Amino acid sequence: MSIKHPIISVTGSSGAGTSTVKNTFDQIFRREGVSSVSIEGDAFHRYNRADMKVENETRLAAGDHSFSHFSYEANELAELENVFRTYSESGAGKTRTYIHNDAEAEITGVPSGEFTDWADFADGSDLLFYEGLHGAVRTDDVKIADHADLKIGVVPVINLEWIQKIQRDKAERGYSTEAVTDVILRRMDAYVNCIIPQFSNTDINFQRVPIVDTSNPLIARWIPTPDESLIVIRFANPRGIDFPYLTSMIKGSWMSRANTIVMPGNKLDLAMQLILTPLILRLKENSRRA
Repeated sequence: MSIKHPIISVTGSSGAGTSTVKNTFDQIFRREGVSSVSIEGDAFHRYNRADMKVENETRLAAGDHSFSHFSYEANELAELENVFRTYSESGAGKTRTYIHNDAEAEITGVPSGEFTDWADFADGSDLLFYEGLHGAVRTDDVKIADHADLKIGVVPVINLEWIQKIQRDKAERGYSTEAVTDVILRRMDAYVNCIIPQFSNTDINFQRVPIVDTSNPLIARWIPTPDESLIVIRFANPRGIDFPYLTSMIKGSWMSRANTIVMPGNKLDLAMQLILTPLILRLKENSRRA
């Protein structure tokens, strides 16, 4: 952690909605004049697409059916921790971009499934923003969570997460339901052992809970809408959070526990704006004073 060079980390699994959360942060940064540098978790995958396929096939042949992008060993977590540490100490660092599709390839000139070259952060940033799979990892060997000043978990209930992933991968990547289901099954071991523990290390968790039937996500035809959902927001340390103000500003919200607010799903962006803006401004002001 660093007062002078703060780090915000948003963590969630594939299909959880971290990209939507990132858009809200971008809005806050623009409105409040916060200069940020961003890194994506995909930039720290250990393998490009072709090499990951080979590694998967090798492990499957050896009887390992649990290896996936969720796995610690599939990612350069020591390098990610080093970037966090370096930024917190000096405001400097580097990242790269994983190219997901042909559209990104056309823009960058790098083939889909490959990485761009590493590049240094721009000078003069107010904070570092991370969005990805492993931004709150804490193990015996790697303590990424210890370097982040504000850690956000994005955690839909599991069936909703699967529906979102299946619908996205079928629509955007042309996968069959069976192919996406196979990916989900391969990821379950690492989901339980690598992803879930991080949500005990976060400062705030945003969990979306559908209020319609999601009992069979494999046959769902559409993703539950925000109007068909509730948002559960848990604060690890509720001290300093003005709960009466939040519940008065967010219509239909209530407190289910001393550190937890529940609200209609269509109020997520408003809730994030109200909750996160003062926290971000506090980080920026403390950095300026330091």
